[in-house]
Amino acid sequence: VQLVESGGGLVQAGGSLRLSCAASGSIFSGNVMGWYRQAPGNQRELVAIINRGGSTNYADFVKGRFTISRDNAKNTVYLQMNSLKPEDTAVYYCRYSDAVVYWGQGTQVTVSS
Repeated sequence: VQLVESGGGLVQAGGSLRLSCAASGSIFSGNVMGWYRQAPGNQRELVAIINRGGSTNYADFVKGRFTISRDNAKNTVYLQMNSLKPEDTAVYYCRYSDAVVYWGQGTQVTVSS
């Protein structure tokens, strides 16, 4: 499975960004896709995940600000990020899992104060 991410960039605090991640290759129906992030000096942490049925799970620090969604026909997952804060600055990684876990290359999100 290959994952191609897009949508990162630089934004001011309070702004919005939308990340996309398209999966290709041997896609299985029971997969879960999601987003993790890693800031310098920190461990990679869960942001949000979604299964093919649309069930979601969010980290507490993004609830009410970020929304994860997916288009199963396109094997694509999205992360709409609103009300961004400087502490959201990190490399955001797309994750795909069925029996195996795959990671995207990461996309930088920088939020200036």
